[in-house]
Amino acid sequence: MKRVIPLKNTTCDRTGHSKIGCKAKYRILYLVGQLGLGGLERQLFYVLRTMDRHRFKPVVVVWNHSHKDPYVHKIESLGVSVQAVGNKLSRMGKMLAFRRMVSQYKPEVVHSYSFFTNVAAWWATLGSTSLAIGSIRNSFIFDRQSTGMILGRACARWPNVQICNSGAAKETADYCASLFKPRYTYIVRNALDLTYFKVRPLPHRVILLAVGNLYPRKRWDRLIQIISVLSTRGIQALVRHVGDGPLHGELKQLASRLGVANLVQFLGVRQDIPKLLADSSFLIHTAEEEGCPNVIMEAMACGRAVVAMDAGDIPYLVEDGKTGFVVGRGDVATFAERVSRLLSDHDLCNRMGLAARLKAENEFRLERLLSETLDVYRAIGWSDK
Repeated sequence: MKRVIPLKNTTCDRTGHSKIGCKAKYRILYLVGQLGLGGLERQLFYVLRTMDRHRFKPVVVVWNHSHKDPYVHKIESLGVSVQAVGNKLSRMGKMLAFRRMVSQYKPEVVHSYSFFTNVAAWWATLGSTSLAIGSIRNSFIFDRQSTGMILGRACARWPNVQICNSGAAKETADYCASLFKPRYTYIVRNALDLTYFKVRPLPHRVILLAVGNLYPRKRWDRLIQIISVLSTRGIQALVRHVGDGPLHGELKQLASRLGVANLVQFLGVRQDIPKLLADSSFLIHTAEEEGCPNVIMEAMACGRAVVAMDAGDIPYLVEDGKTGFVVGRGDVATFAERVSRLLSDHDLCNRMGLAARLKAENEFRLERLLSETLDVYRAIGWSDK
């Protein structure tokens, strides 16, 4: 096992800043972009909550830190220190500051949990005994392109080892012809706290649910088009959308233009997703780019069928014809037909929902998320003793 040298005369206040006083030691350092309400933040929280924190001594370092972000307080409640790189610094300034932190703490593993912080984790560990691991949280091509030409390529290439949360991302990265890709990739799919999601009887009133940020890659314009197609067939299906983003106004205008503004409710950001799922008949998801979407797993854990397009690992999560329907990306007509079928067949909707819950119980448990994550650390040379 690599020798971990404890810091001398150092402690951390509740904001994670160093003070003179006593010793501290961290074995695993997690670098994350932010700690808002996103899916990757929730997965990081699950890993930390499930692990033996006394044994593994984790610390979380945030690239763009805000004390108001919900997962700051959730993670701190576990007794895990949350620290900031420095919000007022330039990117190069943050790179230097983070390298100093790694040099000071000497963690055994530095795991970048956000794609755009991958290269920072790699650079900070150069010349040290720390093992660097990166993350691919969405489509590999999407992550690389959306991060910017230079930074995206660097984060796609370094660290050499990266964890994908979907088989689709791993396959794309492995077979990508570019030189800017990781040398070794592993799959660790997302997980859920199943105790938080209960199966409730289907509601008497038909309500559909859609959850996700209002960004272009989520393609909520297709959702509105699907509701419009159903409306022209005389099917008045009410859909509630949860999430916010820059396309909010544009999508409301589209719903109005297509004459379905009364059938599409934009609820904004909500934290009661299990209750909203319980009040819904099934989930619909129209994204064009995905990794391993948490909301689909949550719907299945609540015993709800899913109708979704075949982005990312959705075909792995949703068994077409058994736990829901998977439709080709962009095929609005078939998507509308599948939605119509579930709306007209209460028993089928219920059977698919129960089958979805069974799959969630078998495959989505938190213990699997932690064990697979630690297995990757061990595979690249880490000793957990």
